[in-house]
Parts: sequence; C-alpha cells; structure tokens
Amino acid sequence: MTKEQTAIKATYFSIIGNTSLAIVKGLAGFFGNSYALIADAIESTTDIFASFLVLFGIKYSNKPADDNHPYGHGRAEPLITFLVVGFLITSATIIAYESIQNIGTPHDLPKSWTLYILGAIIIWKEYSFQLVMKRSKETNSSSLKADAWHHRSDAITSVAAFLGISIALYFGKGYESADDWAALFASGFILFNSYKIFRPALSEIMDEHLYDELVEEIRVVSLTVPGVIDTEKCFIRKAGMQYHVDLHARVEGTITVREGHDIAHDLKDTLRAQIPSLGHVLIHVEPN
Repeated sequence: MTKEQTAIKATYFSIIGNTSLAIVKGLAGFFGNSYALIADAIESTTDIFASFLVLFGIKYSNKPADDNHPYGHGRAEPLITFLVVGFLITSATIIAYESIQNIGTPHDLPKSWTLYILGAIIIWKEYSFQLVMKRSKETNSSSLKADAWHHRSDAITSVAAFLGISIALYFGKGYESADDWAALFASGFILFNSYKIFRPALSEIMDEHLYDELVEEIRVVSLTVPGVIDTEKCFIRKAGMQYHVDLHARVEGTITVREGHDIAHDLKDTLRAQIPSLGHVLIHVEPN
C-alpha cells in the first residue's frame, strides 16, 4: 500500500467514526440532558467536515508534478491543515459560547447513563488518535496529523464531559452546571491543540529547518557513493509527504565535468533509493 493509499484509508476511518459519534453524542446529550455531550457532538460534527478537507488535501497534494507545479502539489497539505485548525477554533468558540450561556440557565441534572456512553466514546477516540497518528508518521502527512489531533481533542472533550456529569450527579442539586463548566474547559484545551497543529504546518510553509536527523541520514548515505569525498550544505524543504533536498557534494577537483556529472547522478539515484521519502534532489558538485 502506498503512502497516499494509507493516508486516504485513515481519513475514511476518521469520517465514518466521526459521523457515527456525532449522531450518538447528539442523541445522548438531548435525551440525557447533558449540555457537555451536546457540545461534544458539535465538535464531532466539525470533525466530519475537517476530515473531508484532509481527504481532499491528501488527494490533491499527491497529484504528479506538471508544468505549473514542477515540485508537485505537496504544499496543499499545510494549507488544508490551516483550514482544519480553523474548524477546531470555530468549534471551540461555539462550545465556549454555548457553555457560558448554559451556565447561567437553570436546567435539570444529566442522566447517569450518559456516563457509559462517554466512557465508550473516550476509549474509541483515544484508539482513533493512536491509529491515525501512527499513519501520519508513516506517511509524513501534516494534515493527517491534524486529523489525529482532532481525535485527541474529541477524547479530551469527552473526558471533561465525563468529569462534569460525574460531579453534577454526585453532588446533586446546585451542581447542574458542572458539565457546562467541563465543556468550557474542553474548549480551552481545543484551542491549545489548535496551536500545536498550526505551528508545524506554518513551519512547513515557511521552509523552517526541522530535519537534523534526515540531514544526518543523507550525509551518511552520500559517503557510500563512489567518488563522493564529503558533503557540505544540505537544505531540506517539506512539501506534502515528500522532502526536497539541495545538497553540496565534494568530489576530486581534477576529474572531468562528465565524471562529476555522473557522480552527481549516482548520488541522487542512491539517495532516492535509500530514503524513499525524498522527492526532488538537487546535487551541486564542489571540487575538493
């Protein structure tokens, strides 16, 4: 299975899971009299749209290079990640607004059976986070990582709702708003996670250097190529699931231009064969 297929499969998993949970949470919140669960359902609903965005981003970013996009379409991924962060911020704002409104509105205690629903949701969402995060690391997908953090933020929202409902049920009358306070707390955590997702995507757009381990791997592989004496500058840019590399390689200064050209081609082919995540590799030959 290719990286693109792995990422797409993980995204479909998110879409199906989020759709099912949004329905379950909404019904449980309505019939169980839990505003925290309703807020949780709102968050899951935004996750559905966010997952569709991720799916579009993954498919578009993996389109092959063309005349107008010689480096491919990989930069679409962090742009989609920005949109996903926008969905997260929007859902956090809606949850916070609704929670503040409900805190000042008298209402009945939530039903005790909603705790069982939340317990199952928390377990499922944490499993979903671990699975999608694993796939994001396998594919180097920033948008899939954002989708994984959607699952984690959903799990945290559910944990907050579980605690709020538990407090309201344990202490009884006068603590009906405990689950509303829990939802308000969860909205703050979602905003914090939004920044954690946004920052790496911004680094990718700005070509920030964050790839020391990959640089070292490139240098080690380069020295296995006959004719390469050493390496100098090594610049890396991430675009989608691939890394584009500019590398300066030192060769013997007395060889011909043709020999230097052949060494550069051997080095490029070796790097792309040994490190499959590399995309474009530009070799600049330096005389030793």
